Amino acid sequence: MNAARSSHSASAAAAVSDPVSVERLDHPRSLAAFRTTKLLVGGYLGISVLALVAIVILRNDSADVNSAVWVRGTIVVASALVTYRCAIRAARGSRPAYRRLRVITGAMVVAIAAIIALPGTFPVWMKAEQAVCGVLLTAVAALVNGKYLRSLFAAKQAWRSAPR
Repeated sequence: MNAARSSHSASAAAAVSDPVSVERLDHPRSLAAFRTTKLLVGGYLGISVLALVAIVILRNDSADVNSAVWVRGTIVVASALVTYRCAIRAARGSRPAYRRLRVITGAMVVAIAAIIALPGTFPVWMKAEQAVCGVLLTAVAALVNGKYLRSLFAAKQAWRSAPR
């Protein structure tokens, strides 16, 4: 029985890590979904980098830039870079990158909502920048969690029909 479970687990793991077929990725709907995803995530990355540039320029103004702004600005740029890399890899058919894209966008939307809601910690300009990033990431999260892309990256289900 352990051999059967081991074989079942190995088959399921292989199905999850196998890349999505080129035919499915080249479908016009897939191409459009990933073009939009990369555009939105690219916008998030661009805005995040511009915010970090603003932080550097305003570094001597303690009303506009405090330690929380430095930390958040740096984390957001790092997150945006990882998110962009995941979007590119997911567009090439990587299931792990697709899963990471789903998790990161969801987590960042929640974090952005918290940043905007926190009174006093962040200046208004950063909250506005985060709101724009939140709108972009909400659109990405809706797209990558939508029925079409979820079905595109669904694990092969052949193992379910095998006798147990």
